[in-house]
Formats: sequence, structure tokens, C-alpha cells
Amino acid sequence: MEEKIDIILATYKTNIDYLKQQIESILNQTHKNFKLIISDDNSENEELINLLKTYEKNDNRIELYLNTENKGYIKNFEFLLSKTTANYIMFSDHDDFWYPNKLEKSLEKIKEKNVDLVYVNAKQIDGKGNVLENNYFKYKNVPLVNMHSKLALSRCIGIGCSFIFTKDVKTKMLPYTKNVIAHDWLASFVANEGRGLTYIEEPLLNYRLHETNVFGGRNLNQNLKRWKEKEGKSYKSFLKYRKENVIEKAYLDGAKMCLDYTNIDVNRKFLNELILYYENLEKSKYINFHILKYFKFLSGKNLAKKMLKEIMIFHFPILSYIVFCIG
Repeated sequence: MEEKIDIILATYKTNIDYLKQQIESILNQTHKNFKLIISDDNSENEELINLLKTYEKNDNRIELYLNTENKGYIKNFEFLLSKTTANYIMFSDHDDFWYPNKLEKSLEKIKEKNVDLVYVNAKQIDGKGNVLENNYFKYKNVPLVNMHSKLALSRCIGIGCSFIFTKDVKTKMLPYTKNVIAHDWLASFVANEGRGLTYIEEPLLNYRLHETNVFGGRNLNQNLKRWKEKEGKSYKSFLKYRKENVIEKAYLDGAKMCLDYTNIDVNRKFLNELILYYENLEKSKYINFHILKYFKFLSGKNLAKKMLKEIMIFHFPILSYIVFCIG
């Protein structure tokens, strides 16, 4: 008999066409033994709710929860995790499209390598389904981790909707601490402290980028454009962007989250040093000369272009401001 997989999917004011495509792509997987657990976060959209109820009625592999109040993205995924019972679990976005063999190949890989988590490559598409990038790993300089790496402490590894992970990871993730900022970063960190993680280079889903993404695959220039439209182009605005959107949201907050969950002394020491490094970066307004610390914490395979950009914005903010102004 096929191994059961629990797939968890959170919805909130979701585009109905995107949602239909995603659910149908899951229902049409070659691996048939799964439970799709959906939690709508009080969308107050009758058409959306009726669609979800219809899917639940027509397929006994679907389990639906309708929140009576808005929990928020993080708490909704914590709730969904608490409802899983299978030995293997997958995160799903509400607006992507999974290739028919995504479950089959992900399960095969995690068993073959005897790890706690596997993440897969993707193609990035726009709102209309047009392919923007054929290799998400290459486009976003996704860290390529095989078994264990410091990068699972200092970075978010992969994208959550590409993950399959074990029940052991789920158990260690729950309950969330107050510092949890991202279920995917947390899952990869916990897996790294366990039996490790690995990846599949073949794209097994279309990852959709559109204007309403909560998180998404935008590049630096796209993010800068959105920020400047709101906050302006002054150096003060740039330093605010660097502090809040780069150092804190993308790095420091994740390190604090991981510190809550580590059970390994060497990782605890690493994370405390990493947090101090980020906090010192925040104080640097023009140049920070401690570049060797960057390589200690953040260098790795498949990261050359990303590393160059990070070194510039972390250690030479005055030069990065030029890019900020023209980007």
C-alpha cells in the first residue's frame, strides 16, 4: 500500500481560478494516498467557501476547516500542522501548480536518502501562467544543502511549497514560539538538526508570482521598486529598507527563531554569534569592515550572485545606495 502523505493548504481571500488549478493539480497526482487538509482563514467570500465545501464533498481525501476569526498566516499554518497525522507532510501554497509526479518523486527521494526533509526545484510563472524562469534554484540562488549545513541556520532553504518532511520535524516544530516568522525556514532548520535534508534539481511545480503574494519570488530590483514607491529614495529611506526588510525580516528574525528551537550546543553558539553579527550590521550606516564574518556565516554552494549582493548591502551600504537609487 502507498505511504500516506498529509498536504496542508491555507487560504485567505484566494484567487479562485488559481486555487482551482492548485487543488486539481494535487488531486491528479500519480501518488494517490494523501489527505489534503485545507484551512480557510475567515475569508468572508461565499464563492470561495462554497468551492472548498464542494471539493470536500466530492473527494474524501479533502478535510476542510473554516476559521471563524482571522488567525493570520503563521498561526493558520500552525493550526494545519496540528491536524496532520501522516508520517510525511507537505506544505502547499494556494496559487501554484504541482506536476503530476511531485508527490511520487518527493516521497521516493526522502526515503532513498533517509533524511528529514527534501525540497525541489520549480519554474516561476506569472499570474497568467507564463513561465518567467525555468530554474528557480538558479534564478534565486537557492542554497543547495545535502544532509547538514550552517546555511540552514543562517538562511531559509528552498520554498515551503516544495517541501516534503517527516512527522518528527512536525512534532519538534509544535507548538510555535513567539519568534516563529516562517514555517519553511523552521522546518528546514529542524530537519538540519535531525537526519538532515537534500534536494531534487528537477522542477516539480510552477511557483506563481503575482501582485498579491504574501511571500514571493521577487528579485531585489522588484522589491526595491515597491519600497521606493512607498517610502521614497532618500538615504534615510534606504537605511530603513536595509534594516527592516533585509537585515531583520530576511535574516535576523530567522536566526532568533532558530535559537528558540536548537538543541545542539554548537548551533546555539553559532546562532548567538550570528545574531550579534546582524545587530552590528544594523548599526553600520556607511561601511562595515567585518567581511570575514559574512563568509563564516553565509557563504555556500550556488550562492555566488546572492553573496555579492549581500556583501554590498551588508558591508558597503553607501555603495548599495547607488543601486537603490537607480534600481
